[in-house]
Amino acid sequence: MENTISIQDITVDELQLLSGPNNSFIKMLEDYFETELVLINSAFFVKDKQYKDQIERVLGVMLSEIRSHQVLKSGDIIYICNLVKQNKENLYSKLRKKIIAKSKAGKNIFPKTIGQSEFVDQMLLKDIIFSIGPAGTGKTFLSVAYAADLLKNKEINKIILTRPAVEAGENLGFLPGDLKEKVDPYLIPLYDALNEMLAVEQVEKYIENGIIEVAPLAYMRGRTLNDAFIILDEAQNATETQIKMFLTRLGFNSKMVINGDVTQIDLKNQRDSGLASAFALLQKIDDIAFVTLTSRDVVRHPLVQKIIDAYEK
Repeated sequence: MENTISIQDITVDELQLLSGPNNSFIKMLEDYFETELVLINSAFFVKDKQYKDQIERVLGVMLSEIRSHQVLKSGDIIYICNLVKQNKENLYSKLRKKIIAKSKAGKNIFPKTIGQSEFVDQMLLKDIIFSIGPAGTGKTFLSVAYAADLLKNKEINKIILTRPAVEAGENLGFLPGDLKEKVDPYLIPLYDALNEMLAVEQVEKYIENGIIEVAPLAYMRGRTLNDAFIILDEAQNATETQIKMFLTRLGFNSKMVINGDVTQIDLKNQRDSGLASAFALLQKIDDIAFVTLTSRDVVRHPLVQKIIDAYEK
């Protein structure tokens, strides 16, 4: 049948791994391609013929990974689907080999999309990296993971995590508590990424000893930051003056990553955001990298990608 995908010499165990726990991978493919996929013996029947080729290629990459003794997870299925849509599924195994760090559980951290791969490459090469992209594209996680790995290997002495203390039109004055209690709610994504890489007790110890510093952007003024990896998150909420101030803190043997999403500016006047102007002003400086991530680089639930696309349209 022309709508049927037949896989030669597949074992029962491979078929189970290909289908996923409780056929969850089949359901993900159905949701992603918006069609029906029925497993009949060792063949897959695709309701909508126009998706047969893409689904067959996705299954081919999945089977290749299974036969290479790789453990597939839900996120992997989405990454493979995204690559197939771009006719670049041959890059998937190469991305897996581009390991930039290991989590505290020993899990390899590597870019999962073409855009993320470029981001990682630029972090390895350049001292200042701007990354603009929507939520879920891994900007914060990859930059914190790489910073933590450099710290583990003693290539830097300090990690500094910062972001503007602006959120949905509010400011620090509205929040109760001391400075740390005021700032912490804004920095939860950074803490989450740190805790993935390091034990919670180790993170707390590093913070107490000043090896990891978490502070609002305003506290960077007047400093020179040497032997450090500095991450500015939510940079779309920084003004042009703040971005300039931040960039000029760069010291010797240091790297800076500036992450932002220009579609989520919380400043009262969106034109006050300094992120877009930085792209325009600094593009010609060779040692500064600019990476743009899109919905294709989203590594969250597949619905997030669809939501981002809907808003962009």
